[in-house]
Amino acid sequence: MNNPESELRKADLCIETFELWILGHQFPSSEDYWDGNWLDVLARCSGESSMVETGGSILHLSELQKFLNESKQMYNTLSGKAHLDCMEPNINLKIGMKNRGQCELFVSITPDHLYEKHSFIFDLDQTYLPPLISSLEFIINSYPLRGEVERR
Repeated sequence: MNNPESELRKADLCIETFELWILGHQFPSSEDYWDGNWLDVLARCSGESSMVETGGSILHLSELQKFLNESKQMYNTLSGKAHLDCMEPNINLKIGMKNRGQCELFVSITPDHLYEKHSFIFDLDQTYLPPLISSLEFIINSYPLRGEVERR
């Protein structure tokens, strides 16, 4: 899944060795909440002896907005968790605050959710949160949420 985009510019979001590039909207002209907020992305995570990439229209802007809100809350209180809980099963991030400003990042990433599972665990501290929050805010400002959720 080598994408030249990832080699040309810095990742839009980077935390530890998880990197995410936003490549654009899946449906650039759609203003509908559901169709208009899917993003084409490339994601990569590596460890000492492995590297996993996935990509495609697998991330909805609402998921990033929720992750941003939870990350801000966690940073402000130095407690709780933040979760990038994607509808598509290719990417899943969880950051949980432990004690004294320490936290743990769990990354689940796969290019093929039917036949592969890959996960990484990283120990972090609260100093990782401000750059994460800034990156998420930049993405949300660059790709504002479109439309409104229909309530039934």
